[in-house]
Amino acid sequence: MKNRTILNMPDGEHNKRVDSTLHDDTLRRSEDYLFIPLDSESRLEQAASTRQVLLHSCCAPCSGELMEAMLESGISMTIFFYNPNIHPKKEYEIRKNENIRFAEKMKIKFVDADYDVQDWFGRANGMENEPERGIRCTMCFDMRFARTALYAHENGFKVFTSSLGISRWKNMDQINECGVRAASHYEGMEYWTHNWRLGGGSERMYQIAKREQFYKQEYCGCIYSLRDSNAWRIAKGRDPIKMGEEYYGE
Repeated sequence: MKNRTILNMPDGEHNKRVDSTLHDDTLRRSEDYLFIPLDSESRLEQAASTRQVLLHSCCAPCSGELMEAMLESGISMTIFFYNPNIHPKKEYEIRKNENIRFAEKMKIKFVDADYDVQDWFGRANGMENEPERGIRCTMCFDMRFARTALYAHENGFKVFTSSLGISRWKNMDQINECGVRAASHYEGMEYWTHNWRLGGGSERMYQIAKREQFYKQEYCGCIYSLRDSNAWRIAKGRDPIKMGEEYYGE
């Protein structure tokens, strides 16, 4: 197992390591679920004054590694699912329900936010042909993080982060800038800009997805990503995306 880089939670105060006993086996049982263990050099550190994190989750495959890493490190979290970009509604429900299933298994609170897709389409107006990682994605991250930061502010969270950055298909700097911008509207709030890909994070993300047999989404989520992904597949002689059929580990 690759080592995870020790990191600091935002706030700049002295950090302390959370003690827990780890086993050498590939999977460790904790109540009624199994997770991939981290060695003592792989656990996250948190600021002494911060014990709660609001995790914006885009989907179960991306958030699974964050959920297990924080749980293993003694960091309490609430999952905030706000993703009005996902289209169509069938795909949205599949991704959300996969996330709920895993959250319930791990006994983590799950907040199901609004699916205000028409608001998303209104904001995307004029950006329909922008490329992936362009200004349409910035708009999308800004919208989702603004709602996440508002919920954090209204419910006493000082720190929030997102699973979006663990995907190699995303621009992490772009995501972090949007997160920091959303947090800046509330005094004392910070967006946790940790690189979740490092220290074997990306590898564990896929290991967890296969172990849990998560639904395998084949495009980012929005209707324009679906359009462009299908155009690429057809140009390569492949069939268009079939929703609700592909799962990890099968």
